[in-house]
Amino acid sequence: MRTQIIFIINPISGRTTGGVNVPALLDQLLDKERYQPSVVFTQYAGHATEIARESAAEGIPVVCAVGGDGTVNEVARGLIGTHTALAILPKGSGNGLARHLGIPMNLTLAIDSLNKGQRSTIDSCTINNHPFFCTAGIGFDAHVSAVFAASAKRGLQTYVQMVLREFFRFKPQPAVLQLNGKQLETTCFVVAFANASQYGNNAFIAPMADIRDGLLDVCLIRHLNLRKAIGISYGLITKQIANSPDAEYFTTREIAIRSEHAFKFHADGEYMGEATSFNVKISPLSLHVIISEEA
Repeated sequence: MRTQIIFIINPISGRTTGGVNVPALLDQLLDKERYQPSVVFTQYAGHATEIARESAAEGIPVVCAVGGDGTVNEVARGLIGTHTALAILPKGSGNGLARHLGIPMNLTLAIDSLNKGQRSTIDSCTINNHPFFCTAGIGFDAHVSAVFAASAKRGLQTYVQMVLREFFRFKPQPAVLQLNGKQLETTCFVVAFANASQYGNNAFIAPMADIRDGLLDVCLIRHLNLRKAIGISYGLITKQIANSPDAEYFTTREIAIRSEHAFKFHADGEYMGEATSFNVKISPLSLHVIISEEA
């Protein structure tokens, strides 16, 4: 019997990627002996979550997010705690979860990987009840997410330009962290909460993170000057950030943070807003996924 699979595509991204028509590519390359496909286009923000939740309630075995980290997050949040598996065809710039799961960035290869893929389970997390699956954070990375979300320009080059510009404008803030029964008063440039190892684009904020170990990897960067920032950036792309004296790491199942002044925060790179208190939790092995057979 063929496995039913729903492909959820955000039409704002267009039906093409690099001149490739995704539904046509699926019709051409998807293994029809294994899968019985349907394609659905979202109509508004949050629609992908509704479609995914309804599909899971109907017992659809697999729902595939076709898009970037935002689309993946929307689809995945509708599948938490169900028996329906998340599959991914990456179309974004970061593609953090897809990269962590070993899914190829090329659409043709990603469909081939889906044809051969296998089911697994991973942890999911929340920051102030907003689900995330790769990373969340407060401080500078969330500040950049907010600026990027308000920009008319997209793409990696724009993001890098914003990081460089905003670095000299951003000021760390004091906060109190509570985790593992201890309290830490500190200044925060960044507090990153990692379920997976990277933000996306192979920028590894927590190279040691295990997406199935039931633990958050927390990266605290208290303050940075330009010289230290260059070292941290090099560590991100070489998987050596954990060796930096400017990045501190903790593992925990839950962390609470409070501050006098509001921090911006993000979930899977999407700007969520501001708050003066945060609660971040992990739900072990709560999401079924389709992974690359090599992952």
